[in-house]
Parts: sequence; structure tokens; C-alpha cells
Amino acid sequence: MERYKLIKEIGDGTFGTVWRAINKQTGEVVAIKKMKKKYYSWEECVNLREVKSLRKMNHPNIVKLKEVIRESDILYFVFEYMECNLYQLMKDREKLFSEAEVRNWCFQVFQGLAYMHQRGYFHRDLKPENLLVTKDFIKIADFGLAREISSQPPYTEYVSTRWYRAPEVLLQSYMYTSKVDMWAMGAIMAELFSLRPLFPGASEADEIYKICGVIGNPTFESWADGLKLARHINYQFPQLAGVHLSALIPSASDDAISLITSLCSWDPCKRPTASEALQHPFFQSCFYIPPSLRNRAVARTPPPAGTRGALDQQEVKRYSGALPTSKLSNNFSSMKLHPPLASEQGSHPIEIVATGVQRKLDMVNQDGIKNEKPVRTTKPKYRQPGKDSSPTSMSKGRSVRGVSETAEKLRNLSVTSRRQSSIGIGQPRPPPPMKAGGNWISESGNFILGPPQQISTGRTFARKVAG
Repeated sequence: MERYKLIKEIGDGTFGTVWRAINKQTGEVVAIKKMKKKYYSWEECVNLREVKSLRKMNHPNIVKLKEVIRESDILYFVFEYMECNLYQLMKDREKLFSEAEVRNWCFQVFQGLAYMHQRGYFHRDLKPENLLVTKDFIKIADFGLAREISSQPPYTEYVSTRWYRAPEVLLQSYMYTSKVDMWAMGAIMAELFSLRPLFPGASEADEIYKICGVIGNPTFESWADGLKLARHINYQFPQLAGVHLSALIPSASDDAISLITSLCSWDPCKRPTASEALQHPFFQSCFYIPPSLRNRAVARTPPPAGTRGALDQQEVKRYSGALPTSKLSNNFSSMKLHPPLASEQGSHPIEIVATGVQRKLDMVNQDGIKNEKPVRTTKPKYRQPGKDSSPTSMSKGRSVRGVSETAEKLRNLSVTSRRQSSIGIGQPRPPPPMKAGGNWISESGNFILGPPQQISTGRTFARKVAG
């Protein structure tokens, strides 16, 4: 923790306090969550749900956990810093948000939820305080109550702040699913439009009463399982007709009212999933590619010029049979190649050496085979004395021998010399490869980038960092 300077406390929750801090070495501003409970072993820290869930997720709409630090039995989470949360934006605001702003935020949150649910987790504590905002970007935070979808019930009885708690949880169901997050998003979306909570209950019973006052009491047709849950705890729903949401949220469009209504359904099965919500007409003006289609779209679309370097690295991975993919990519990201090795067009130096040499070898081998076939299969015709030494016949003989000799030379040629030959005439020659921080090694015809010394496969780090 001596690498960070705590600047100001920006939040205080049930499990810890959050500070704005600065990294003394890099100058980066971060958010550090200091846990109130003491932790006496690393195993205890790594098994925390917040750590386990965030280590498995990498999405632009989910807050990034940079590192975990344990010092003097105190646990610190270092997160990327966001300017504020949705509650702070709504708290002192007098003018309503525009529908475009609400659409943009909700669209991003649903993308984060779709990713999270597909990765096997649901949040269980969605509320405006846990949605962090910086300018137009919003991210889901605080995974302290996150749960694995595949985990077996019974689940914890208390989850989420009461105003955003799904009715099945209020009725003490132990079989709830990721649909509790969708209910919370319906309540948050309505609050963004009106700047007032949709179901501000003072207790669990009052919360259910508030819900019935808005969407009406459940019936056997609308939620039979809910009536069974109520009977098990001897609870009787108040008989209220409810009101149309457009009367409570007059600034919302018909599409917005339709989405909020479906999200705030009594029956969890009737609520849309996050992926389905993204396809609602309310988000028609937003652009979204489902994760299942992203790879196909990338494969069919020609890459722009800016992605050339990334594709070149993928090309080199095909020639790297000696190292695992993860280690090879780490080597590429950490190595610094000498500037003169890059071509004038800005293409990656990896492409010049690896793909260039392989392509030339293949072409020369093919040409050699084509030209050598007639020599092997056909008998030389009888020529009159004097015609054998004609320029035409001599040049044909030279071309056959020249191609085979060139192929042989290219096979025996070292990669370092081929790298130098790729530099144009008149350009300065680069220094020896050892000075560039890495060299090209050839093993069994495979080209890999490695440091001058032998690469050790079991590197260890002294930093106490997880994730």
C-alpha cells in the first residue's frame, strides 16, 4: 500500500470504505476499497465472491479490479476510478434526464448484465449507488453479494437494498435466479425517468404493499408460485388494482413504459433476460452485436488499417509451436523491437520476418518443383553439335539450376540475415538483434520471438497481487 496515497473517502458501506487514491509511481487515480473485516490468510481472500467473480469478468461495463492487497491482515481492493454513481447524479438534480441519456445508461448496464449472466454470475445488489458513471460511460460495481448461477440453493435470505428487491426475495424464496437483477433494473430505469424511487417501502411488508399499489396484486394467472410463497409465510397480498406506469412516469415514451412493465413483472419467468432486453424496441436506435455473432462478423468483415498489427500477431502465433499461446502473447506485449525494423508503410516487423520468409520459401519451393518436373520426366532431345551452346538452351539450364540453388540457399539461410535483407536499399542497417531486446529463434522450422537468454517457463513474481 505504500505505492498509493489515499486522498479522500468517497463511500462507506456495510463491508468496507472506499477511498480515492493515487498511484505514486504512475500518477493514475484509482478507487481503493478497504474491507472492515480482518483477513488472516491469502486463501481466505482469494475465495471471496467479489474476488472470484471479478477475476473471471472483463467487460467495458463492469468495473475493473486492478489488484488485491493484504497488509497487516487488512484487505484492499484496487479498482479503476469512476467519477460518481447514479444516486449522486439523481440526488441533487432538478431537471429530468433526457430519454436519450436514460437509454444510453440502461443499454450499457444491460450489456454488462448479459455478459455477467452468460459467465455464470448474477449481481443480487443492483441499485443506483452500485452503478458508477464517468461522463457517458456507466459500469456495474460492488460484487460483494454476487452469486454463481450454478450454485445450489438455498441462497442468502437478505439480498439487495429493499427498494430494488424482487418480490420472490421479499417472500423469502430460496430459489430465485438472475431475474432478480432484471427486476432491480426495472425499478432503477423508472427512477432515472422520474428521479423518485418506484417502490420506496419502509419495511418488507410495506415494500410489497408499494409494489401492489403500482402494478396491482398478483393473481393465480399472473403468479401462482407467488401465492404459494405467501401462504407458506402466512402472508396475504393487499387487494389493489394498481395504476398505469405512464401516469407515474409521464416523461417516458411508450417503448420505455413497455420495457419497465415487463421488467417489473410479478412472475420472474415473464421478465426478459438481459439479452432479450437489449433487443427491445426502446433500444432500437442503439447498435449491439450479440456475443455469439461477434466472431462471425469479424471474420466476414475486412479488417481496417488500424487492426493490422493485431492480426499480424495472430499470424505469427501460427508459427509458434514451441510456446503456449498465453506466454507468447505476453512476450510480444513486453518486447521492444528496434524502430528501423518496421517498414515504411507502418506494417508490423513481425510480418516482415515471419510471414515474409515463409511465403518466399513456399513460392520458391513451388517454382522449383514446377521447373524440375520436365527435367525428371522427359528425356533430353538430340541436338546437333553447336546448337547445345546456344544462348537459349544455356539460359534454360541456368534457370532450372538457379531456382533449385536459390531454394536450397533460402532453406539454409538464417532468419537474422533474412531480416536484414528485408530492409530497402539506402536504409540504414539496424544494430545486431541482441541490442533490440529480443531475437528470432528457429526451431524445427517454426519462428518464435524470444529474449537473448533462454525463456524460463516458471517465472515467479514477488508481488502480493491476485487477479
